[in-house]
Amino acid sequence: MRKSKFLSRVLRHAPESIGLEMDEAGWVDVEALMRAARRAGVGLDRATLDRVVAENNKKRFAYSPDRKRIRASQGHSVKVELGLDPVEPPEVLFHGTADRNLDSIRAEGLRPGNRTHVHLSADEPTAVAVGRRHGRPVVLHVRAGAMHAAGHAFYRSDNGVWLADTVPAEFIDVPGA
Repeated sequence: MRKSKFLSRVLRHAPESIGLEMDEAGWVDVEALMRAARRAGVGLDRATLDRVVAENNKKRFAYSPDRKRIRASQGHSVKVELGLDPVEPPEVLFHGTADRNLDSIRAEGLRPGNRTHVHLSADEPTAVAVGRRHGRPVVLHVRAGAMHAAGHAFYRSDNGVWLADTVPAEFIDVPGA
């Protein structure tokens, strides 16, 4: 298993799978992570961890300011409080999905599923890439400015991904539909 996939699984979904405990904000002790990874048969030293954090193209992981703790920037399926303050979003954000999901999205809007938030992109190419991972991509336009004006909160993760608790269907446009 690649190191970044291992870290995603452990820091976003299953810290207990290698005997780790994360705090309420999703942080784990770096030394404890490296020890637990080695016990699980994954060679993870500080240089490797530094490289994975620095080179991950989606900036999925972040160190605490003192570099003694690490966490996933977003995408958790375990309950965490990232401590992000609500921020005003741009007028439009984007969400990539597969075309087979359109009927349920039109009916129910966007839900986080097994994650803690709905993930939104600031640009269409990123949304296309996300949608492509799930099937034939469709890029939804989320009227984030109007949604924010209606009282919905938005957050921006450390790696620039926009987060919302849900996106009601009335704020979603499907181009070409």
